[in-house]
Formats: sequence, C-alpha cells, structure tokens
Amino acid sequence: MTGAQRRSGPPKALRRATESIAMLLAGRRWFPLWAVMHHRGRRSGAEYVTPVAVIPTIDRGTILIGLPWGAGTNWARNVEAAGGAQLTWKGREHRAASPRIIDPAEAASLAKPMFRLVVRRMPAAIALRRVP
Repeated sequence: MTGAQRRSGPPKALRRATESIAMLLAGRRWFPLWAVMHHRGRRSGAEYVTPVAVIPTIDRGTILIGLPWGAGTNWARNVEAAGGAQLTWKGREHRAASPRIIDPAEAASLAKPMFRLVVRRMPAAIALRRVP
C-alpha cells in the first residue's frame, strides 16, 4: 500500500480496543470533552456514529474538534462534504454547520488557552458553527 492509498485514522486494533469505552462516555452531560458525531458517508450515504473529542473554544458559537490523524480522517471528510452534522454533546443534541478543516495555528487561536498547546500539535482540526 503506498502513502497515497494509506487510510487516515487510528490503527484498527486501537480503534477496536477503545471504541466501546468511548461510545459509553461520549455525549454524556457529565463528560463534556467527548461527543458523538452523527454523519452520513459521502459516497455510501450510510449513517455513522463516531466518538470525538471537543476542544473548548473562546467562542460559544464554534465547535472545535481536533484531528490527530490528519485532515484525511473519513468522518471529517464526510461532515465537510455534507455541510454539517448532528452532535450529541453534554447530554443534548446540537446541529453543527459550515465545517472547515483548519490548520493548527488557526485551531489554537480558537481554543481556550489551556488547550492551545495540545491543538498546535495536531496536524489539523475541524471547526463548525453551532446552529441554534
């Protein structure tokens, strides 16, 4: 498999080992750093549910999610292609629109100060606008 063919994302063994725990905690009111992203496949149209880590931002209207596996992460590409997604976060449903894949510097400028160093180390992030 060449670099161009390699899929972006965590190794399958790591994903299998952590997915059930992540899905159990994500989206809960008492666990605000993890959410569940509900999105559709950009080619298949299949519905997907993906646990994600939400990074606290300085703007309450912005949802920021780091992409530690890069901008080619499938769920992020699906959300970008669809123009938005549903998010279960802090125990409530949220609509998110206007997704943009952004570089670490812009992501760090949107993040709360305590999280900026972590965000700067990620290859990319996705910023979405919270829809009331």
